[in-house]
Amino acid sequence: MATPLQIPVPSERTSATIRRYHDQDGPILRVELPGQVPAWLVTSYELVNEVLTNDDTLFAKNPANFTALNDGTIPADWPLRQLIEGEHLLIQDGADHRRLRGLINRAFTPARVQGLAPRIQRITDGLLDRMAGQSGAVDLVRLFTEPLPVMVICELFGVPQGEQQQIRDWSHTLLQHTTSPEEMLAANAGLLGYLAAFIERKRDDSGDDLTTGLIRAQEDDGDRLSDSEMMWILWLVLIAGHETTVHLIANTVVALCSDPEQLVFARAKNAWEQVVEEALRSRNSVVSVMFRYPLRDVRLGGVTVGAGQPIMIGISSTGTDRARFGGEAQRFDAVREPDAHLGFGRGPHFCLGAPLARLEARIALASLFGRFPDLRLAVEPGELPYTSSLITEGPTTLPVLLR
Repeated sequence: MATPLQIPVPSERTSATIRRYHDQDGPILRVELPGQVPAWLVTSYELVNEVLTNDDTLFAKNPANFTALNDGTIPADWPLRQLIEGEHLLIQDGADHRRLRGLINRAFTPARVQGLAPRIQRITDGLLDRMAGQSGAVDLVRLFTEPLPVMVICELFGVPQGEQQQIRDWSHTLLQHTTSPEEMLAANAGLLGYLAAFIERKRDDSGDDLTTGLIRAQEDDGDRLSDSEMMWILWLVLIAGHETTVHLIANTVVALCSDPEQLVFARAKNAWEQVVEEALRSRNSVVSVMFRYPLRDVRLGGVTVGAGQPIMIGISSTGTDRARFGGEAQRFDAVREPDAHLGFGRGPHFCLGAPLARLEARIALASLFGRFPDLRLAVEPGELPYTSSLITEGPTTLPVLLR
């Protein structure tokens, strides 16, 4: 068997690494993750779609099915354990997944999400008002693309404003592949400890928020949702509910500022919905998803993957797959005919937060470029620093000139 390819690669964005591996080595390959842990990586639209649509039948997400994680091969301090263990929705299968998903889905129904639009607009306007007083180059990540999704998801679940930055800091630490095992363990323990205490505070001080709603649902039907499950629900929605949207908005700003014709089209046609869908296809903030585990030996792309071997899903590379989207697949082009993408996944684990992410991104982009029509990058796109993560990707700073 060929020597596994390294991922991540120092000084290369993870999305670029996965795309390069796809072009050079094909749609399924062996990789070595941090800690010298071997895994499979699928990168093409066709194979990723095949895996996702066979969740709960051929593939599981529960790490109980990850052979090397449970037989002592992988050490206890492997940092990625903090992301793939626990009781949260992303690592449940079958009936357990459906039960938890049904509870969380109440927070993200289309009607409830659409009802958030006025509040999202007010938060957006407030951030833009404060930003308008700045002179020279401003960091759009620090002042806009980061605080907006953090404030929205934290408000939705009742996290006080003074505690929201700590949630962001813990999430950032957990998702960086440069985080040490000790830092990863400390961040996860800090977040879980905070959430356990937060839930108890909410029992005594309820409000018009979704954490209160979960507590009431638990009290009305206590055998359906344990205290631990509630804590892990919040762990997931608070991290996933802001991290990917932070980068989606920033990635789209970079794409639009890098091609002025796209921005002219978006503003002239009020085509922000098309812009967001094109960003989800070609500039997705989700680089990869960990993991799927075959329930038996399976054939993928002519390769046999053994039962219990981890499969890493290269979400971002599916949108730039020329076999699916043509020779110009890597180009951001909001004018192109819309086509189905896998930006939010597919199948039983399709992203619950998709309606909220789409709404936030549309409001953010339309408002930003409406307020500052001459906004442009203050540096060349290639000079922007990006996150060090196997899972999500976006600029860590985004210097722009507003006028």
